[in-house]
Amino acid sequence: MDLSLANIPTEIACHVLFSGTKIVRARPGVSKQPAATDAADEEFGTSPPMRGLAMVVRIGFNTTKGTLIRSMLFPKPNDFQFYRDSFRFIGILAMIACVGFLISTVNFVRMGVPFKAMIVKALDLSTIVVPPALPETMSIGTSFAIARLKRSSIFCISPTRVNIGGKINCMCFDKTGTLTEDGLDVLGVQCADSETGKFGEMLSNVDEVHRAPATILEKSMSLLFAMTTCHSVKSLNGELIGDPLDLKMFEFTQWTLEEGGLGARTASVTESAQNGSSGNGGIVSTVVRPPGGKQFNLDDMIAKHNNGSQISESGDGGAFLELGIIRCFEFVSSLRRMSVIVKRLHSPGMDIYVKGAPEVMTDICIKDTLPLDYQERLAYYTHHGYRVIACAYKSVPTLNFIRAQRLKREQAESDLTFLGFIVFENKLKPTTAPIIATLGNARIRQVMCTGDNVLTAISVSRECGLINKAREVYTPRFLTGDSVTETSEIVWENVDNERMILDPVTLKPATTWSDGSSLGPEFPRYSHMMNDYVLAVTGDCFRWMVDYASTSTLNRMLVKGQIFARMSPDEKHELVEHLQAIGYCVGFCGDGANDCGALKAADVGISLSEAEASVAAPFTSRSNDIGCVVKVIQEGRAALVTSFSCFKYMALYSIIQFTTVSFLYAFASNLGDFQFLYIDLVLILPIAVFMGRTEAFPILHPKRPTANLVSKKVLTSLIGQILIQCLFQGGLFIIVRHQPWYTPPDYDPEEKNIDCIENTVLFLLSCFQYLLVAIVFSVGPPYRKPMASNRPFVLITTTLVITSAIMVLVPTAWITEVMQLLIGDWWGKRKAEKEERYQRQQEVFAPPPQHQQSVLSGAGGSGYGSQDLTDRGQQAQGAGVGVAVVVSSDAAGAGAGVNGSGSAPKKVVKKKASIKIYKMVEDEMMGP
Repeated sequence: MDLSLANIPTEIACHVLFSGTKIVRARPGVSKQPAATDAADEEFGTSPPMRGLAMVVRIGFNTTKGTLIRSMLFPKPNDFQFYRDSFRFIGILAMIACVGFLISTVNFVRMGVPFKAMIVKALDLSTIVVPPALPETMSIGTSFAIARLKRSSIFCISPTRVNIGGKINCMCFDKTGTLTEDGLDVLGVQCADSETGKFGEMLSNVDEVHRAPATILEKSMSLLFAMTTCHSVKSLNGELIGDPLDLKMFEFTQWTLEEGGLGARTASVTESAQNGSSGNGGIVSTVVRPPGGKQFNLDDMIAKHNNGSQISESGDGGAFLELGIIRCFEFVSSLRRMSVIVKRLHSPGMDIYVKGAPEVMTDICIKDTLPLDYQERLAYYTHHGYRVIACAYKSVPTLNFIRAQRLKREQAESDLTFLGFIVFENKLKPTTAPIIATLGNARIRQVMCTGDNVLTAISVSRECGLINKAREVYTPRFLTGDSVTETSEIVWENVDNERMILDPVTLKPATTWSDGSSLGPEFPRYSHMMNDYVLAVTGDCFRWMVDYASTSTLNRMLVKGQIFARMSPDEKHELVEHLQAIGYCVGFCGDGANDCGALKAADVGISLSEAEASVAAPFTSRSNDIGCVVKVIQEGRAALVTSFSCFKYMALYSIIQFTTVSFLYAFASNLGDFQFLYIDLVLILPIAVFMGRTEAFPILHPKRPTANLVSKKVLTSLIGQILIQCLFQGGLFIIVRHQPWYTPPDYDPEEKNIDCIENTVLFLLSCFQYLLVAIVFSVGPPYRKPMASNRPFVLITTTLVITSAIMVLVPTAWITEVMQLLIGDWWGKRKAEKEERYQRQQEVFAPPPQHQQSVLSGAGGSGYGSQDLTDRGQQAQGAGVGVAVVVSSDAAGAGAGVNGSGSAPKKVVKKKASIKIYKMVEDEMMGP
């Protein structure tokens, strides 16, 4: 016994108290040992068997709850293509930033820009090309989608799954409680007729059971006893609780149930009276009585027994009947049945009642007791969507309480007499068929994954439209062996014509009948159905295919399989993983209990639960129908398209601003601080936010949106827009510099050199480019509503277009001053200021009318030199070592030279040089 295993074996699990288990009943045990064996026992008056001993198996994150929490904290790696491609594209943008950094650095070195300013400006390109707000912008669409889902009572605990929901191409559904109503109603019971050897008439209520014909009366009453005892129903505070199927079955009988008290001791009375014991040798957990039954008076019965009176079923004018449940073998999914040992009042022995799946009951019943039309009736009910439970029993006259407690399950559930069928009606939910049709029109594959009978699943699938009624359906059957035998043989038969079979390897329609004969003249009609068929796979066949079949056969089964019946929770989980392995983006919709594993394994799991959120699935819907599936897919597609739009918009925003700044860096200029703020806060931020607010389109399109950033469609749009925007900026930059009124910008290392016509033109152009790109990338149908439906986006875009137009056409003084634009009055004012400053600088260094005299001083002497300003070759003469200062409009000073007995370095001062250089020259001239 290895308790460290993740899945505890069934034999052990029935003795394990799991965390979160609701304690329905607790009662003291019975002991025949001495009252106390140690000090503790003497103090509390208990004996060892009266105390419950338990061993803690797992704690913390090793428990089931801990595993769920850990899966939430550290979810399965999300291998979604969009996220992979987005990181790759960011890497490409980073490479562009590096190239821009190198080019700008080389240009700044050539221009003599100070090292600190050069590094700061070059590094600015990295934040421009790769904007820090990119991840948040990409999540805007997801945030809006989650908010809209919440308004529809759909809660999401994993935001990354929203975008994945837009790529679902295979949707798996549980049946009971998902496609069909939660509760099952008993349609009726059908018993075996001992005279005809076939089933009798359907008995639709308990009154008909009591009035059944004599040929089925005995078995109908035994079947009624099985329905009242063979279940897991308990009473808690006067309310019946238990499995919904068992509750419906017990309510059909109209009997009453009691736990504990005097009535609970009834079953041990007869045995005690017969053995002469005191009656405390056994305890009955549950007692059931027919409607109007009178509770048996235990004291009166004991008194009658002691007086030698005969015990009668009548007392005080009323007949009564009590059945006590001595022992219960709980339902086991692998066995697909449960059983109880029942003591009937006044009966010398005990009866064993068993109920379970009709397929397994044939193996434990005596063959002669099975009706001749057993399979025929079962097929009829399952074909019409009913759920069928088979019941059987056997009477053991010599069985007493002690032997019942020691009886093994295999012994109890053998050599049974078949009683009949309990037929349950499970209706489709009103929204099931329309939603299935919607998903079908969207070309989303739909799969039913249920624990019910395969024929019932086929019937429900045809009823709701999951399978076209004209489509052929094939089911598997083991010819030899079973699911655990590698050499087993499986035959795939048509449910409507058993002669039509599939090839066991290729799973394609065979060209012969099941008996090996040729199709003959029916081949032309049959050939049209070669590919128009689906598979209905059973759980045991699925297990065999996974374990022993070839990969090609398994994949063919996964592709053609549309119904998977008699599937355990673990097999559902495994099915989802196998579908993902062959390339499907799988969604699963079911309840949060039995389908927990499949919900967690699916790319998008949707749990139907009344809770606000369930840890079993990324999505939880409080509406108890599958309409939430369409809503999740719609919002997923809208969020995915929005993420693409926002990503492309932010990429274009980065490239546009990178292009603008790169052109300005050519002459050490840049955008102003307020220009950057205006672009980031006024233009980009509101547009990026409201762009993702467009709601999902109400109709699911047959084609899914792309999740590939490097697809032809996406790259064409992205690269095309990049080229268009760059060409517009480059063309306008060249046009402006060739205008007759153009004045080259000044370079001042101490200034930011923002006041230039290139800055103004590129800034204003880029403002319109940001707005135009936002409109271009705001895609609408077929995945989102038209852009006009997004009123906040239309309003903010219109406002920003008008604002940008005002800055171009009728700029006010405060706009031009704040935004540092050379336009209108501000342009003229700035130009006049620059000309005035230049004139003052010229006056300081203006030469005499005829000659400018330079003072040359040195250690060897002093003298005067003359400088002729009439030509390009200026000369300074003097004795000794000194300084020659030349003021020239040409920095190169063509042909400049210094003559004298000493050497004198020449300072060439460019026109409009900085004040700092002029002051240094002025000091030299004022020397001795």
